[in-house]
Amino acid sequence: MDAVVWIVVGVLLVVAEVFTTTLFLIMFGVGAFAAAGAAALGAPVAVQALVFAVVSALSLVVVRPVIRRHQRSALDSGEQPFGVEAIEGSTALVLERVDAEHGLVKIDGELWSARSYDTTQSYEPGARVRVIKVRGATALVWQDDVSSAGELPEARG
Repeated sequence: MDAVVWIVVGVLLVVAEVFTTTLFLIMFGVGAFAAAGAAALGAPVAVQALVFAVVSALSLVVVRPVIRRHQRSALDSGEQPFGVEAIEGSTALVLERVDAEHGLVKIDGELWSARSYDTTQSYEPGARVRVIKVRGATALVWQDDVSSAGELPEARG
């Protein structure tokens, strides 16, 4: 019965990790699955708890830094970006008015919800904008004509 409890705890931790994406809770999930293995082998509850603590701690100290190191941005590592990273910096066509609250743009043939990177700006349909960031499924856009803008959004204070 103890093994089932540990498995349920492990599954709950792994599911919670899906929503946090911090690579923290999953390490405790690994510890819970290890404790389930100890319980299945007939270890007493104190040993199960010790296995949970040791495996979780080792996962946090050893495995998590390795995963995070490999998770760094393709742009940081000089590799060809893909997915959302490939969209950042690209040009988009405004299809529906974009402001701080709502908007719709077309990026490489795909429709994306959009918001203005500068909340005081708005862009009318037909305007060209540059994708500065992507948050979830929403592109944060800035005017495309950098030379007439005078400054990049990163330079603003």
